[in-house]
Amino acid sequence: MALSKLRRSMLFVPGNNPGMIKDAHIYGSDSIMFDLEDSVSINEKDAARFLVYNALTQLNFGKKEIVVRINDLNSKYGIDDLEAIVRAQPDVIRLPKTETAQDVIDCEREIERIEKEAGIPVGTTKMMAAIESARGVLEAYNIAVSSKRLVAIALGAEDYVSSLKTSRTADGVELMFARSMIVNAARAAGLMAIDTVYSDINNEEGFRKEATLIKSLGFDGKSVINPRQIPPLHEIFTPTEKELEKAFAIIEAIKEAESRGSGVIALNGKMIDKPVVERAKLMIERYEAAHAVYEEV
Repeated sequence: MALSKLRRSMLFVPGNNPGMIKDAHIYGSDSIMFDLEDSVSINEKDAARFLVYNALTQLNFGKKEIVVRINDLNSKYGIDDLEAIVRAQPDVIRLPKTETAQDVIDCEREIERIEKEAGIPVGTTKMMAAIESARGVLEAYNIAVSSKRLVAIALGAEDYVSSLKTSRTADGVELMFARSMIVNAARAAGLMAIDTVYSDINNEEGFRKEATLIKSLGFDGKSVINPRQIPPLHEIFTPTEKELEKAFAIIEAIKEAESRGSGVIALNGKMIDKPVVERAKLMIERYEAAHAVYEEV
């Protein structure tokens, strides 16, 4: 999968908090996700929807990717969320509690209807599916290939752990199967994979450990609930100078072998095969994309 954009960090912003909404773009996250679902109480759903709609249509968030998490379409709020938010033209709609491909298809059908009614080019609004149950994890690949609008699938750990009838642990062993399934499904479908939030905002060591783990599993990034989590997350997901030097050395070795007409590529006495080359190219793309973001800030 070629790198389309960075989604190292996706900052959750409660849709009922005007101050956080107004300032959301200043913290440096790659994406901003305005939440109309779990962070908003039932008696504030309508007010939050109105607030987010007005923010998207009246405020300037620069080049930040804007994601809005709507309520479940099986609730009485989901369709109302889509009716308002699609017209405000965010980059991505995040569908919560996705269990089947049909959930995505149903949401896409409503988005397309609203785009047509509003005169928005069909396909403009992208989607992200959040998988939050045992069934959803088992259906991850079918979900991932269910719509061309999908840019990523994400893990929602709290509901998933509840569906397993267990609880969260410090080492996250209960999430390993779900994380592996979601990354594998995302890669098989050519999508990005976004990990769940780390709720202990005062435990930076634990956060770093989890972020390092999910990076090694293949995730592209992580949802965050506090701006303090953004810098360490970006540090972990941005290639180091040493890693970059190695990647460039691999690319140079390829060029040298090609100039000699040799099909054998070696670096420091070690053979280099195609997967190593592809990883080196991706490393360089991620480094360049990260520094392009820094220059924009």
